[in-house]
Amino acid sequence: MLSRRGFIGSAALLAGATAISGRAQAARLPEAPSMDKATMQPPLFPKSGPDYQPVVTLNGWTLPWRMNDDWKEFHLVAEPVVREMAPGMKAHLWGYNGQSPGPTIEAVEGDKVRIYVTNKLPEHTTIHWHGMLLPSGMDGVGGLTQPHIKPGQTYVYEWVMKKSGTFMYHPHADEMVQMAMGMMGFIVVHPRDPKFMRVDRDFVFLLNAYLIDPGAYVPKVTEMTDFNMWSWNSRTFPGIDHLVVRKGDRVRVRMGNLTMTNHPIHMHGYDFAVTCTDGGWVPESARWPETSIDVPVGAMRAFEFKADVPGDWAIHCHKSHHTMNAMGHEVKNFIGVDKRDLAKAITKLVPDYMPMGSAGMAEMGEMEMPLPDNTLPMMTGFGQFGPIEMGGMFSVVKVREGIGANDYRDPGWYKHPEGTVAYEYTGEVADAPRRATKSEKNNKKPAVELKVIKPASKSGHRGHH
Repeated sequence: MLSRRGFIGSAALLAGATAISGRAQAARLPEAPSMDKATMQPPLFPKSGPDYQPVVTLNGWTLPWRMNDDWKEFHLVAEPVVREMAPGMKAHLWGYNGQSPGPTIEAVEGDKVRIYVTNKLPEHTTIHWHGMLLPSGMDGVGGLTQPHIKPGQTYVYEWVMKKSGTFMYHPHADEMVQMAMGMMGFIVVHPRDPKFMRVDRDFVFLLNAYLIDPGAYVPKVTEMTDFNMWSWNSRTFPGIDHLVVRKGDRVRVRMGNLTMTNHPIHMHGYDFAVTCTDGGWVPESARWPETSIDVPVGAMRAFEFKADVPGDWAIHCHKSHHTMNAMGHEVKNFIGVDKRDLAKAITKLVPDYMPMGSAGMAEMGEMEMPLPDNTLPMMTGFGQFGPIEMGGMFSVVKVREGIGANDYRDPGWYKHPEGTVAYEYTGEVADAPRRATKSEKNNKKPAVELKVIKPASKSGHRGHH
């Protein structure tokens, strides 16, 4: 929940006072709200100024502001945070105002914004306003455009929002460590004209990744490629909020990528148009229909669609290893290997030993096996028809009739009309005709022999979400 944050001691404030501009020195610092919930908070509608449809942040919130004359003032606090990545696992990260990522900042094209940044980290930091058009001295590159913000100091950034669009913020000081620890946040600048690019629902999230060993809490910040937690807003499936949509709504989904690789984001059931990047809005004449959009490293993408088909529609990264949790990348492939005799010998020494992998890994999706402390199953999640067998960068777009205009509550699983769900064929089964291979024509054995190992019987778990 939002809470008032006790400001740092007077001595620390005096130490940082030289960093606060003359325009802002006389004013008392604005409050720095904090958030301790890991679920999507309601949209923050403007109480004055131009009208706009506010965004909602998956597993996050929008930072409140105050008006000081004609300046819109925000207060960010860089600090260590604890983030629940999904039920059963927490990460010790760095973030802003109690969370990683930090709160979303919303403003309007033409706004004069003043953002106070207080540093409660053990080392210096800065904030770079990614994609913003602003004075060089406000760009946030430590050592190049400004002094570093030392622990205990408060700095002020102020500029005019020159254009609307989709942007983000992150440090430009000890960047490898600080971004790997989760320091980032979203910025949305709404058009001055309330009718321009208006949508009914506007979702935002950042793509980030961590290497956190089972039993550990702190990411390995020097990792470059071998991550095991692929997340949206520092959350992994099944901990990622669903995108709840009313049938007939015009919907926008905005994403920013601060991982070390690209992500092809695929949405089921719809095609859509890419309408915005961190460079600005895409003219209608330059758009084309897509069902997947690749989000490069350090880039933003936004797509839009008309929600006209009810259902539960998966949305996920299409790199299959990015939809798994805590995967050990050194696991051997035992598909087709009959381990029954070996298992008998091993169970004499280790009674609880369970051979797995001979028939694939699907059985892991429905087994709830004991795990090491503070980690997540590789494949998890249950829907109304059984195991979903996903993790990482996966969620569900839930399109429904009859929900309120700004109601984002989870409506539960979709009730499919009769006759619209795939079903088992129970008629006569005959061998399908097929063309013989060359080796079969010559009465030779096939090049590859496989011995089919049937999966273990189902465990009977049902009703888990």
